[in-house]
Amino acid sequence: MMRNADLLKIAKTYGNPVYVYDSEKIISQFNRLTNAFKGVNQLKLNYAAKALSNIAILRLMNSLGSGLDTVSIQEVQLGLLAGFKPESIIFTPNGVSLEEIEEAAKLGVQINIDNLSVLEQFGGKHPDIPVCIRINPHVMAGGNSNISVGHIDSKFGISIHQIPHLLRIVELTKMNINGIHMHTGSDILDIDVFLYASEILFETAKNFKNLDFIDFGSGFKVPYKEGDIETNIEELGKKLTGRFNEFCKEYGKELTLAFEPGKFLVSEAGHFLAKVNVVKQTTSTVFASVDSGFNHLIRPMLYGASHTIENISNPQGRERYYSVVGYICETDTFGNNRRINEISEGDILCFKNAGAYCFTMASNYNSRYRPAEVLWHDDKAHLIRERETFDDLIKNQVDVKDLFVPEKVKVAVK
Repeated sequence: MMRNADLLKIAKTYGNPVYVYDSEKIISQFNRLTNAFKGVNQLKLNYAAKALSNIAILRLMNSLGSGLDTVSIQEVQLGLLAGFKPESIIFTPNGVSLEEIEEAAKLGVQINIDNLSVLEQFGGKHPDIPVCIRINPHVMAGGNSNISVGHIDSKFGISIHQIPHLLRIVELTKMNINGIHMHTGSDILDIDVFLYASEILFETAKNFKNLDFIDFGSGFKVPYKEGDIETNIEELGKKLTGRFNEFCKEYGKELTLAFEPGKFLVSEAGHFLAKVNVVKQTTSTVFASVDSGFNHLIRPMLYGASHTIENISNPQGRERYYSVVGYICETDTFGNNRRINEISEGDILCFKNAGAYCFTMASNYNSRYRPAEVLWHDDKAHLIRERETFDDLIKNQVDVKDLFVPEKVKVAVK
């Protein structure tokens, strides 16, 4: 089990800021989800690569028997590089070109289409390639409006009100529909609402006679602070398993129940370590400014996400109130007025739940380097991504210095 002493050693060895992932927690979450649905004859978990796409993490998921949920051709290629078989990868893009979908299809992965226009074009050209259809049930089981995708104005999925149109396209093109998919949004709080959306999916599935699987998406909520609520996976597993098995009997065929967990598998496994550069007292606030910013961890500023922040250098210190901020030349607040053990300059702060949608959303804003990534596995730290350098920053830039010789510029200005 990873301890604070291990995290401090990692920060000292690999520098900071740094992302650290605990493989034991990832494996535990995968097993928990699998056990919750052990009553299903055919279960397939497709890890959502967008949550954390480091090849080492993908290889870990593949070793557990997971499939892979991808949203770009690049994620498909990463999955293949990490050892996933094409048939274990589902491609669920949004708003991409027909050409990108065809490129993925050539690689042999499962195609998932979420709009009528592309469905008709793809079906007309490739009627024999199996296709899954992404449905928008217009049900939101998630608690965060910023990351909900099931509402009626969502850009994701084909509306259930467009099913007649969808069926006409399938009939005209004679295309092979082998799966039905939905996603109601992230941070699922209400299991009954999720089950209601599932009924809509079951009803839709009856329109297709040759399905192999039904994909219920994911979006399971994990706790972000002590006492925080989370999706009751065990209750969902018990209720949905019974209903799914019942539907398979009605359908007359044993189907695969699929999920696409991302945050649920990796969020709690992640720790982001940053060093305190400055402790600054103003008239009303004590700021702890770290050697990072929203260029490395954007979720608090983008989504209002709350990450628990601990001072692992002084865990027994007296608690005080701090606003933890970054070094970006814009407002980049990680947490306002948080109770944290007394902070001194040079201390290492640990941001919890930093496994999902953290490094993958990092940037080079302010020309800062993206941090290193470390995997804690078998009680050892393994570097899985090197910290960027100045060479990485300018690697793809083309220097046009010959265009701006001082003498030439002066002549041009005249």
